Amino acid sequence: MPSDTSSPTYRSLFRNREFAGLYAGFTLTAASGTLSGFALGTLVNDRTHSPFLTAVSMYGATFATVLGALTLMSVADGSRPRRTLVTLQCVSLAGVAAQAIPGLPLTARFLLLLVLGFFQSLATGTRLGLLAGAVPASAYAPARSLMNITSGGMSVLGYAAGAALLRYLSPQGVFLTAAALTGLGLAAVATAVRERPVRLPRRPGLRRTLATNAALFSDARQRALLLNLWVPNGLIVGCEALFISCAPDAAAALLAAGSAGMLLGDLTVGRLLTAGQRRRCAFALRLLLAAPYLLFAAHPPIPVVAVSVFLASAGFAATLPLQEQLLALTPGPARGQVQGVESAGRMAWQGMGAALAGGAAQYLTPATTVTALAAASLTITLLSRPAVSRARTAPDDMADA
Repeated sequence: MPSDTSSPTYRSLFRNREFAGLYAGFTLTAASGTLSGFALGTLVNDRTHSPFLTAVSMYGATFATVLGALTLMSVADGSRPRRTLVTLQCVSLAGVAAQAIPGLPLTARFLLLLVLGFFQSLATGTRLGLLAGAVPASAYAPARSLMNITSGGMSVLGYAAGAALLRYLSPQGVFLTAAALTGLGLAAVATAVRERPVRLPRRPGLRRTLATNAALFSDARQRALLLNLWVPNGLIVGCEALFISCAPDAAAALLAAGSAGMLLGDLTVGRLLTAGQRRRCAFALRLLLAAPYLLFAAHPPIPVVAVSVFLASAGFAATLPLQEQLLALTPGPARGQVQGVESAGRMAWQGMGAALAGGAAQYLTPATTVTALAAASLTITLLSRPAVSRARTAPDDMADA
């Protein structure tokens, strides 16, 4: 990663053409994912009225991300990254467009989700590897923060736009809109991002991926960070996956409130705090992520639920200091793969959280399920705090850069 001692602003990042291209591609892809996920969740809920299938349809692609991370993630560091990312963007475009086929069976739709999830993990690792090489070291945290903020913003706009579009279009029309956004994202990456050197000296593949993953999971500090990046977040996403089943008419508003809270949290933590301050507030943010959901036990009115969801989602900003700590512990040649594994595992746990929530809601009330998942998230955060504290090894001068 290039070095620089200055602390960049968000505006200065866009003077870097490669970052601008990566950011535009990411933004359009995130918007497409939100639109297509909401359309598919609505379609499945209308057809099946099943909380489990609805939750899995919205987050099911994340199950396959972990398979990609565990088998071929070394491609993120061991092949030409720009060419790899463009190819994977093409695969995503084809998959989203296929969801627009009228009368496509639900089985085929779920198979498409798994295929896209598998390749999405590789695309994420490749994109983050390109990001680490395209911006100075001091700009990495602001760049990741900006992408996290954008993800939240695109979710707010995407859920609002999805609810509005479904008033006038069929789900197939929304899928076509999402495919068009994916195509624009592909064009942004292809025209702005340059090819970069291969980081791994040896050919990527299953053996190389397994060796790097074995080294990653053998480090107790990295395991503790991954646990906290994956499990508490995934359980809270499971809470969000029940919004459509809990309140179909207010689901878009609740999802948008959650995305807005995530945006505000990432903006505050990523831009206004130093890395040292981010690490010191990470535990409080992880508690905030789950605690407001305990109010669901009291069955509050929708406005109170929306405020609770907004506040809780600010806690997702705890991922940024944890990601910084993980990067500080990662050797340069493996950064793309490790970041891809982190992202894929986090997404996979979102899918597992959604499946767990949907399955439990088949037998319990949605409010009871949400409360139980929030309590489990809090418990894991509290029990793992000592291990996370031991993982704080980044030097203070680097932390406050």
